[in-house]
Amino acid sequence: MRALRLTPLSIAISAALNSPIPVMADDENTITLSPVVVTATRQAQNSFDLPVAIDVVSEKDIKDGQLQMQLSESLIRVPGITAQNRNNQAQDPQISTRGFGSRSAFGVRGVRVYVDGIPLTMPDGQGQPGVVDLSAIKSIEVMRGPFSSLYGNSSGGVIQMMTKNSPQSPEVGATAMFGSYDTKRQILEAAGQSENVEYLLNISNFETNSFRDHGKGNKQMATAKFKFNISEDTKLTSLVNWFEQDAQDPLGLDRARAFSRSTRDSAVAAATFANTGVKRDHTQIGFNLEHTFNENNKISLIPYVGSRRNAQVLTTTATATTFAATNGRLSEIDREFYGMDARWDNNGKLGLMPYTISLGLTYGKSSDLRKDTNIQGASLGPNRIEDNIVNNFDQYIQGKLSVAPSVDIHAGARHTKVRLKVKDDLLTVNGDNSGNVEYQKTTPVIGAVWKATEALNFYVNFGKGFETPTFVEAAFDNVATGVASKPNLGLKASESNNYEIGAKAFLNDSTRMNVTLFKVMTDDEIVTSLTNAGRSSFTNAGKTERKGLEFSIDSRYENNISTYFAYTLLDAEFKDSFTFRPTTTTTRTVLAGNKIPGTYRSQIYGEIAWSYAPLGFFTAFEGRHNSKVYVDDVNSESAPSYTIFNLRAGFEQNLTNWRFKEFIRIENMFDKEYIGSVRINDGNRLFYETAADRNYLVGLSAQYKF
Repeated sequence: MRALRLTPLSIAISAALNSPIPVMADDENTITLSPVVVTATRQAQNSFDLPVAIDVVSEKDIKDGQLQMQLSESLIRVPGITAQNRNNQAQDPQISTRGFGSRSAFGVRGVRVYVDGIPLTMPDGQGQPGVVDLSAIKSIEVMRGPFSSLYGNSSGGVIQMMTKNSPQSPEVGATAMFGSYDTKRQILEAAGQSENVEYLLNISNFETNSFRDHGKGNKQMATAKFKFNISEDTKLTSLVNWFEQDAQDPLGLDRARAFSRSTRDSAVAAATFANTGVKRDHTQIGFNLEHTFNENNKISLIPYVGSRRNAQVLTTTATATTFAATNGRLSEIDREFYGMDARWDNNGKLGLMPYTISLGLTYGKSSDLRKDTNIQGASLGPNRIEDNIVNNFDQYIQGKLSVAPSVDIHAGARHTKVRLKVKDDLLTVNGDNSGNVEYQKTTPVIGAVWKATEALNFYVNFGKGFETPTFVEAAFDNVATGVASKPNLGLKASESNNYEIGAKAFLNDSTRMNVTLFKVMTDDEIVTSLTNAGRSSFTNAGKTERKGLEFSIDSRYENNISTYFAYTLLDAEFKDSFTFRPTTTTTRTVLAGNKIPGTYRSQIYGEIAWSYAPLGFFTAFEGRHNSKVYVDDVNSESAPSYTIFNLRAGFEQNLTNWRFKEFIRIENMFDKEYIGSVRINDGNRLFYETAADRNYLVGLSAQYKF
């Protein structure tokens, strides 16, 4: 990374003369240019020079004073991203970008998730970011906007986690954390290099009793990374991720319980009677083979394979108050998946104009043996046994051409083909419901960046988006008929036009600012049509529109003081009216102008940090504000806005070969009662997932370098 010493006068003179600003000497208060990223162009490039809204969460921000269990811990600081901790170990955090993915009922959809280039999102667009242990991650790249579509279907944004590099000298370390609600976490790690092999090993254990009734959970994880330096030009990296989890699910709460101090930490009786929860395990291995032919040409091959088993107990009568009235079902998924990405990178000159270009092919396949069994109530036994098979085959091209010293053109296109196939293996219940459907689309994108000065860049982008239904959305065509419902293979993919304009600037030698304006217009938005007995069916609505602003400013001051501020404004609404059935006997009209549920009009994150090197002391005071959020398409109810504050502090010591670190975190330090997340369009009106009262986390770590 480069460092600049900038002043308002130097910026003004440089702008007037269109001359470069000289590079000055480093000091501890000089802010560096944005870090090098690979997600935006697939080739390493400084993010400041890209016409892309992309932010990097550093290892320090991932780990300092954090539990390192949920992506929501780290992503709340990124503008344009909504990352809500559901305080429910049985469910992934709610992650959306610019409103994409805000209405996901399970996992993460609308945002594609990767680790070291290996997808954690299945070909249908459903992702599970909880596969990766954040204690093994060095950075997280978060990209929004039109260029995300170059990663395929259902990519309103891209989140890519990068695992840590191995140090030259071997290191071993251990971390222990404990906190409120009997929360415990232990981490063991070892890393180093031996001859031509670099290695990283990480294992961890997590347990909590939760602040909510029926919310206990535990999770064990392991990460192993090996990099084989076969030759100076050929590298092979292998990455193994594994986890096993057992967690209770307290479900949501109705408004009366959620907003009463005496019941906000409770679970509905049906959750306890049915013993709702999940047991799951996941193993995957991926490889990255890179070979450099010369300074202008490189190829990469990234194959991966894995398996996942998920057994989740759900209640179909979530409002039941007695065991006799409770109906429960066991939803089981046994998944095998594999795929690969093959890419050629080339750079050179077209006349006098430098260029880079990447050509790639991707293939992915996921096969789920899905079984639903009624385990409580009058109708015991299986009601669904089927194979859900999805595969994609995509081709993409992406490149940059520097048409002038101060102007770069970026462009690309991706052709995506996704096929969903259902093979019904339970013919005695509702006949043969086998079938398949195919979606395909070419999504082009183009953008330009004008480097007005070395301290100021402007950019503009346009691209098309393509969001296919997931198997969760295609599961049932009409849940009013109960087990007689067929797969919903008539759903259409939604398509978007995505516009973006922005600026990146260094206001002085210690302040960096980013600002982006965006607008997304979508046709055939996928929405809920009916919920019944714990199941939902989906349909296509008309048009939706998302527009807004993202702003961030990062500053360094004397005496090791720093500040960071991020603001997101999002107006996401339905442009056409449609009907929605919250129950089998009720029909409601969603009016044009209604807000898309799960989207917050405004989000603010800010922090002020200070460190004192002589004592190895560090601390930060964080503030977070979210506006109110609607819970359903008809906007019948909303969770109110909230503002909370957190404090983290710690010490670090270096003694010969040892490094010690201690920290404490106080979350929600003023004991605010608020709703942490909402369950969209819940048929039992259990919309609200409450957040924890004031709580603490203490951590101790030791690391030895040989």
